[in-house]
Amino acid sequence: MRSSSISSARRSHVEVEGLSASYLTAGSPDAPAVLLVHGTYWSRVWLPILDGLAASGLRPIAVDLPGLGRSAGELTPATAAVPALAGWVSRFVEALGLPEPLNVVGHDIGGAIAQCLLVGSDVEVGRLALVNSVTYDSWPVPAVARFRDPAVRAAVTQDELLDSRRTALTKALGRPADEQEIAEYLDPWTDPRVGRSWLCLAAAADSRYTMEAVPALTASSVPKLLVWGEADSFQPIAYAERFVAEMPESRLVGIPDAGHIPMENAPEAVTETLTGFFTDRTR
Repeated sequence: MRSSSISSARRSHVEVEGLSASYLTAGSPDAPAVLLVHGTYWSRVWLPILDGLAASGLRPIAVDLPGLGRSAGELTPATAAVPALAGWVSRFVEALGLPEPLNVVGHDIGGAIAQCLLVGSDVEVGRLALVNSVTYDSWPVPAVARFRDPAVRAAVTQDELLDSRRTALTKALGRPADEQEIAEYLDPWTDPRVGRSWLCLAAAADSRYTMEAVPALTASSVPKLLVWGEADSFQPIAYAERFVAEMPESRLVGIPDAGHIPMENAPEAVTETLTGFFTDRTR
């Protein structure tokens, strides 16, 4: 699936802390909810699997973090820190009135937020899935870490940020993409406010949050699934293999020949794996 025009997913909004929070959803409002949290991209990364999850009897909810994607607001380095974003997601869950325990999926830095939700938030997580997520000390990658320097952030022009995001996206997709698809992905960053928010997200990227979560994750009996594009050069699968070797109730499903966004390379395989995990109550 390479275009939002062929998806039945709908975009909705809810007020969180007085500002509009945007999310993509599909399926019946009465179906079991699955919260999908993006990282350095936006809710668009989940689009290829939303219809499939809905067809399997789930209600996927792909949120845009504040200041990113289609959500209002603007992040600062403080509000872009993983614990702060996990707190915001908790309030988003409350605003939607989602029942708990909640099914949660995190991609990229969204995986750090998901881990934080499991071990240190007011949200009760029933099942956790990580898709090419940051773990341990696997992040930030150099292209993101450089924005920790305020001088570097201040010097970045809108065109330079778009060029940087284009380069990262084309590498992450792991397949050819036409200009229409790339423009669709990049569209939020044409807004300077979103660009500034993204730079703050990059500035706040810190592996101490995932490292600090390790003891609680090790003690957690919550079922955990890792879905991994095996050709990912941003988050190598070796980190996922370490995770499942150390964390109880965890397993890994590799997606061959898929990159950092396996939803774009093998949507059917990702959908089937996540659906099986969230609908099988025997584990």
